[in-house]
Amino acid sequence: MTLNLLIRGATENVRQQIATRIIFFLTGLGMSAWAPLIPFVKSRIGIDAGSLGLLLFCIGAGSMLIMPFTGRLIGKLGCRKIILTAGLLLVLDLPLLTLLDAPLLMGAALLVFGAINGIMDVAMNSQAIIVERESGQAKMSGFHGFYSIGSISGAGSVSLLLWAGVSPTTAIGLIAALIALLLVIASADLLAKSEVDGEQKGGTLFALSHGKILFIALLCFFVFLTEGAMLDWSSLFLNAERGVAKSQAGLGYTLYAIAVTLARLYGDRLINAIGRYRMLLLGSLCAVLGLLLVTTVNLAWVAFAGLILVGLGIANVVPILFNAAGNQEHVPPNLAFPAVTLVGYVGLLAGPALIGFIAKYSNLTLAFGCTIFCLLLVSLSARALTR
Repeated sequence: MTLNLLIRGATENVRQQIATRIIFFLTGLGMSAWAPLIPFVKSRIGIDAGSLGLLLFCIGAGSMLIMPFTGRLIGKLGCRKIILTAGLLLVLDLPLLTLLDAPLLMGAALLVFGAINGIMDVAMNSQAIIVERESGQAKMSGFHGFYSIGSISGAGSVSLLLWAGVSPTTAIGLIAALIALLLVIASADLLAKSEVDGEQKGGTLFALSHGKILFIALLCFFVFLTEGAMLDWSSLFLNAERGVAKSQAGLGYTLYAIAVTLARLYGDRLINAIGRYRMLLLGSLCAVLGLLLVTTVNLAWVAFAGLILVGLGIANVVPILFNAAGNQEHVPPNLAFPAVTLVGYVGLLAGPALIGFIAKYSNLTLAFGCTIFCLLLVSLSARALTR
């Protein structure tokens, strides 16, 4: 009887792991599918770059506005209901992004799009930490790896469809249909209300009032700031400082993103082998080495190699930080994740602007190099975080 219960529990956990990977994948798929649509949206609405920037800001604003409330919703309703509701909204909202032609309506749709991203981010990580805990092994890096695979798949598939002459509405409709199918497949094995830490008093401020959560949130701020710098500034840096042609400068971020994906897919094996402390320390130091190569060696191929090292090193830092946040004695995951993710998003949004400000009054190399200190803080904090 006991053996049967153990086998049943192990089987349920494997199914939950698969469902969690599916949710991470479809979230990355849906969020990245938007990127190739941006030029079409700009042309259809007929706005300038400044107005487009305001519209894009709606995505980040929607995420940050909803995150403080997501933890309580998960505590009350459970991961399954929250994920399925957000997933359904994503299926409905994505096609609107290809149809709306009024700036205000598009801004509202992008605000909802950002809110969906914020909800899914918190809910899927809350599910992931519980599934990982019940498995008894490191799983978080692999889950995040599937988000990266989804991101590459979403942006790549929509780009290919558009290149083949498929209309934006049809292309995004196919993505929405795939997301709906994946939601149906995963739905039965998502965590129900009884499997999630119960509703707790307090919210984001309550979580951040705990020293270790605040500590992790600040580290997330610095890591997300660095990731934002890679996304928004790496291509410009390669072009302006290393003489890479504009048509080839985007290859740097592509190599970085591929390195992140591969490192996350193999990250759990390394964590199980060497432990979270060594993984966090060596990973952050690897990223520091990569940034040093990018900013100090005036050779294009060295800069490309450096970005690969940054991707390999930084890939598993956030999963380890999330694991630490989700395993606090006094703060349940459904409250810890909104807190650390919200602070992290501030870094993601403010970081690129901060780098631009520093570059304006010094130079881009110095501004880009400031991210080295962000990752050194993670290295110096590795022991305290994982003990």
